[in-house]
Amino acid sequence: MRALEPYPDAWLPPGVRSRFVADVNGLRMHVLEAGFETPGRPCVLLLHGFPELAYSWRKVMPPLAAAGFHVLAPDQRGYGRTTGWDDDYDGDVAAFGLLRIARDALALVAAFGYRAVDAVIGHDFGAPAAAYCALARPDVFRAVALMSAPFGGPPALPVGTADRPAPAPPARTIHDELAALPRPRKHYQWYYSTREANADMWRCPQGVHAFLRAYYHHKSADWPGNRPHRLAAWTAAELAQLPTYYVMDRDATMAATVAPEMPSPEAIARCRWLTEDELAVYSGEYARTGFQGGLNWYRCGTDPRLAAENALLSGRTIDVPSCFVAGAADWGVYQKPGDFERMQSSACTRLVGCHLVPGAGHWVQQEQPERVTEALLGFLRAARPR
Repeated sequence: MRALEPYPDAWLPPGVRSRFVADVNGLRMHVLEAGFETPGRPCVLLLHGFPELAYSWRKVMPPLAAAGFHVLAPDQRGYGRTTGWDDDYDGDVAAFGLLRIARDALALVAAFGYRAVDAVIGHDFGAPAAAYCALARPDVFRAVALMSAPFGGPPALPVGTADRPAPAPPARTIHDELAALPRPRKHYQWYYSTREANADMWRCPQGVHAFLRAYYHHKSADWPGNRPHRLAAWTAAELAQLPTYYVMDRDATMAATVAPEMPSPEAIARCRWLTEDELAVYSGEYARTGFQGGLNWYRCGTDPRLAAENALLSGRTIDVPSCFVAGAADWGVYQKPGDFERMQSSACTRLVGCHLVPGAGHWVQQEQPERVTEALLGFLRAARPR
């Protein structure tokens, strides 16, 4: 099979280039890079989420580079033009755990010659990846910005169980409770962990391009139903208040869930934060790769045996400077009740700001790139050692 090529220059803003880096923790990693012209610059690393790509950072990379940074944004393990990972559902899913993803990040910055970076910045599922970078190697990742997904801390280990075993889990799970609602529901992360989820989206009736248009629209500030608020607890009744892209109808696929929210041709033409040409970059990549690589990240979180690996860092807090940025219309801030509060009270000991950006939903750095850039540059200035 012929090796994949870098992106054409026409896909990228001036000053951003596409390239490959070989042997990054076993990967041939596709990286977007800005600020590469001047050696010796401080580095920032940008980690995307699902279903996105390094391309998601295209609007904030040039201004970060103009501020004096060397900016790196990889297609992460399981995504885009990065290769060396296994898309077999029955393959090594543990390779997609957060500790392995943090090791990918460490190997990438080392490949560029950095022993430390000024910040790691993660959006969506890239936010917990960035958090684990800061938890595991604060000497390398000297600050962390979390976007759209609050970090409530690593999983706790049971304590004092030598003579008194830990309580057994409840017989009735949250999934049983969701399924028993008058309108039966299911949680999207557990749906994403099923064998069927990849084909449901990759081979959906409307096609990948239309699926992604509806999905991105549904989670953006353009969708009028995004009016987020705090949820009281991790119960079925509370979770049922979330939009259907988070708590789905029990018998629906994600493609069927978002299809009714497809914006009109006129609304698509007005959408300046994601034009049809820009969407075509995403849809072209996902039409080629499918979604299984990204879905495997969810499987590592929903399988208790795999999620237990993260307890290696149980009790650790993020002690480097940190901040949080999300859209004011982003339900992701509250989708896991209590995490937003725990991030501020205990998980991050040096949190210097929480920014809820007006006019943005979940895709905050694409919907409002100027305001996000302003918040990130202010944080980077405040976090840098004097």
